[in-house]
Amino acid sequence: MSDNDTVKASAEASVEFGANEWLVDELWTLYQKDPLLVEKSWWPLFESRAAQAGTALPAPVGASAPESAPEPAPPPTPVVSMADDPSPITSPIAKTTSIAPKEQPIPAEAPTSPTAIITTVDESAEEAATDQINPLKGMAKALAANMDQSLTVPTATSVRTVPAKLMIDNRIVINNHLRRARGGKVSFTHLIAWAMIKALKELPSQNVFYDEVEGKPVAVHPANINLGIAIDMPKPDGTRSLVVPGIKRAQHMGFADFLVAYEDVVKRAREGALTADDYAGNTISLTNPGGIGTEHSVPRLMRGQACIIGAGALEYPAEFQGSSKRILADLGIGKTITLTSTYDHRVIQGAGSGEYLKKVHELLIGGDGFYEEIFASLRIPYMPIHWAEDIAVDTADHVNKTSRVQELINTFRVRGHLMADIDPLEYRQRSHPDLELESHGLTFWDLDREFVTGGFGGRRTMLLREILGVLRDSYCRTIGIEYMHIQDPEQRRWFQEKLEKPYEKPDHDAQLRILSKLNQAEAFETFLQTKYVGQKRFSLEGAESTVSMVDEILQAATEDGLDEVAIAMAHRGRLNVLANIAGKTYGQIFREFEGTQDVGSVQGSGDVKYHLGTEGVYTSPTGGQIPVYLAANPSHLEAVDGVLEGIVRAKQDRKEIGRFGVLPVLIHGDAAMAGQGVVLETLQMSQLRAYRTGGTMHVIVNNQVGFTTLPTTPGPRSMPPTWQRPSRHPSST
Repeated sequence: MSDNDTVKASAEASVEFGANEWLVDELWTLYQKDPLLVEKSWWPLFESRAAQAGTALPAPVGASAPESAPEPAPPPTPVVSMADDPSPITSPIAKTTSIAPKEQPIPAEAPTSPTAIITTVDESAEEAATDQINPLKGMAKALAANMDQSLTVPTATSVRTVPAKLMIDNRIVINNHLRRARGGKVSFTHLIAWAMIKALKELPSQNVFYDEVEGKPVAVHPANINLGIAIDMPKPDGTRSLVVPGIKRAQHMGFADFLVAYEDVVKRAREGALTADDYAGNTISLTNPGGIGTEHSVPRLMRGQACIIGAGALEYPAEFQGSSKRILADLGIGKTITLTSTYDHRVIQGAGSGEYLKKVHELLIGGDGFYEEIFASLRIPYMPIHWAEDIAVDTADHVNKTSRVQELINTFRVRGHLMADIDPLEYRQRSHPDLELESHGLTFWDLDREFVTGGFGGRRTMLLREILGVLRDSYCRTIGIEYMHIQDPEQRRWFQEKLEKPYEKPDHDAQLRILSKLNQAEAFETFLQTKYVGQKRFSLEGAESTVSMVDEILQAATEDGLDEVAIAMAHRGRLNVLANIAGKTYGQIFREFEGTQDVGSVQGSGDVKYHLGTEGVYTSPTGGQIPVYLAANPSHLEAVDGVLEGIVRAKQDRKEIGRFGVLPVLIHGDAAMAGQGVVLETLQMSQLRAYRTGGTMHVIVNNQVGFTTLPTTPGPRSMPPTWQRPSRHPSST
């Protein structure tokens, strides 16, 4: 094979692998020694390269060979080190005398301190010091060759500074949601890379590279967007290397899919599990020197690419970096990030590069629904923060803005439940005009400003960002609550003290308890559906979290030292509560399904098992116990409500006067709660002294399949204000 053919093959490989060519060369060297030193996914590539170069490949060391007489080993080749190299060293070596110079006197006017130490230089040590010459190998050698080759690419660079405050604030919202949900984080690089892909889909002229076909220059427009991600890899010897694997066909991904693909590439890069396909075919790359504080960089272009984007450090402008955070917030000065676009001037013009960076800029400040799409892809049930100009307020009028914050706090207390994520059957980004910052004369520039809160959250002053975080954690997550209609200010204050706290994740044991109850409820319903096919059932499917909620109520009752818990409910989910809360054995329930009745029973058959009640003892995770009474219900729906209240009042009348030691719990269906008059009558009677039971827990199972109301009907939400009672709306997910 001629030298020209070898150079041509090397150039073609460089086009295919770009900045990763050094890694391919290292693997090729190992493959020539022994193919088993390289993963088999690389073998087809190197076999093709060997066939083109006419190189004979050795058999794998571990491969079996036919028996033959052993050949004599060749004599060892002497290793010539750099020190033994007889060739002259062209670098000059400094000559010094052996006479030590005299110490120079310190000038009288030179200031010295009593602790100053004057050192002298030992020139005998300098005589032994020589320049160290290290030949470039592996990655360093390939990098040098690539840099020489990159000099043949005529490049230019566009630079644009982008305000990063909106990206920072929306990233906080995203990561807070992920922390409460499935875990994981979204980085700034994720957002910038996604903005690059979105901009490329609108401006495909940037997804191009220069090549020569039969000696003629051409512009190649790839069919896909393959985004290369520069990853800094530490090596065992303390040095670092740079690999640029790619995310393929990125134009067909949503943000959630892109996030998974990005993390997968990075993980496999850290583990050394990348293949040849991961390195080949990148059409545009992103490098992030800002991670080490670089303001911006001008990277070099390799053959096969016409554009590389560099993201600089995320920092305040240099002239303001000495200012306090409070002054910066008051002046409306936020962090910025500098983006550079280094492009091949043969196929991309300066105006096109500038327009591309302008589009990325517009997306990162929320243009074209950029953050709305990200929130929808990650199923975040809230609207993102939007870009807006700061609202200037005179210092004398600063009290006006504080009053707006107080008004915002009160609005969340009244309307926050309308933005709660309580519908597990439908995803939508929830918002309400009264809960938007703009409706109160505030913008996202106020998030880092401090306001007087009047004791909100147990603090005198808080940043608006912290205020919003507590308000959303308290009123807008997976539980909405209404209580501001209560006229007693002491009761309202009690709710505020209990609710208005930052989110605290349940501990490990509490999470396992919830999971175990969900598993019990799910397994029970699945078994009944499989074993008793065709029999009449009133399943709890879709609302298994009811069992966990009732379990939590009984735990609290046990810890508070109540005497007993009495439960009444309709048919749906009754068997599940009987088995997993009240302690009725599975054997009893299954015998009733099979039609086996007690000899003295006169209650008939069919759905009689859903009419029966029971008495049992509930044991909490801490070992505490409390009696549980589940009232029988001859009706399919709510007729048992008044019956249970009477039973509870009778039990309480046997105790000392004024002690409400028996807790009534009524479990309603979503439609029956609003549609049946007996519910309204029971609530009305609760206001009479003779029927008072000290309070009732009403659990409404809203699975949106009620027969008497539509899913859009407000239902029970409109009822508690009539009786000065709070209402909580949890999600069943």
